[in-house]
Amino acid sequence: MAVRAVRGAVQLEQDEAGHMADQVKQLLTAIMERNDLTADGLISIWFTATPDLHSDFPAAAARELGIVDVPLICAQELDIAGAMPRVVRILAHIESDLTKAAISHVYLGAAATLRKDIAQ
Repeated sequence: MAVRAVRGAVQLEQDEAGHMADQVKQLLTAIMERNDLTADGLISIWFTATPDLHSDFPAAAARELGIVDVPLICAQELDIAGAMPRVVRILAHIESDLTKAAISHVYLGAAATLRKDIAQ
C-alpha cells in the first residue's frame, strides 16, 4: 500500500449546520466510493472552510458517517477577494493501491470549476 492524497470540494448553498453536514457527507462518501476506500484506509483528513462559513465544523460530518478513529482537523481558507464563497475543501491522506494518476479527486456542483484539471 502507498500513501496517497485525495482532494475534494463542495460549495454550500447556505451557511446552515444541517446543510453543511449533508453536503460534506455527500462529498466524503463520493471520495470514498470513487477511490474504493473504507474508513480503515483513511490516515487523516484536513477540512478547510471559507471565512463566510460559521455554522459548524465540517469534520463533524465525518464523525456522523462513522469515521471516528481518524485524525481530523478544520482550518479556515485564506480570505481572497473574488474567491468562490461558501466552500468546504478536503485533503485526505489515504492508504491505497491506486497510482497517483488513478486517484479520483471529487469536486461537487459549482466547486468543479475550482480544479477543472483534476475534477472527475
